[in-house]
Amino acid sequence: MQAPQPDKAPRSALDSFSRRTGRAVSWLTLVMVLVTFGIVVMRYVFDAGLIWLQESVTWMHAVVFMLGAAYALESEDHVRVDVFYRDMSAKRRAWVDGVGVVFFLLPLCVFLAWQSWDFVAASWSLREASRESGGLPFPFVPLLKSVLLLMPVTVGLQGVSLLLRSIAVIRGRG
Repeated sequence: MQAPQPDKAPRSALDSFSRRTGRAVSWLTLVMVLVTFGIVVMRYVFDAGLIWLQESVTWMHAVVFMLGAAYALESEDHVRVDVFYRDMSAKRRAWVDGVGVVFFLLPLCVFLAWQSWDFVAASWSLREASRESGGLPFPFVPLLKSVLLLMPVTVGLQGVSLLLRSIAVIRGRG
């Protein structure tokens, strides 16, 4: 069961960005299904396969998961232990959300971006391509690894939006 919205505050441009990004990325799930169907048909009907096409399904799944995270946070579809939260007043939920953003979400986003930076930079500097013969060529692998930097940025921005909404509710403006 989904918890009620913590406030009635208007949605911000950051929320709108997360919604648009999440909806756009969600179309990759349809593409993944179609590509997977094509791979199966190629393999079992024509006894053929393309490694780069198979790799693309894995990468699309990663993009959906990582760039959809901010959308899940914005739409309250993320994982939450809801035992106490659902029975709290809007002001108390705002306090829980605000403290969670400041002490957990934003530090985690900074840590993930910091740890990913060298990994992504090395991929670009090496002009990395797939290790598999016939796999994804340069620049697909570095582009896809760059999503490791985009994910904490988008989730962090959505966290800032949640923090601002929480502050508005705490101050009685939401």
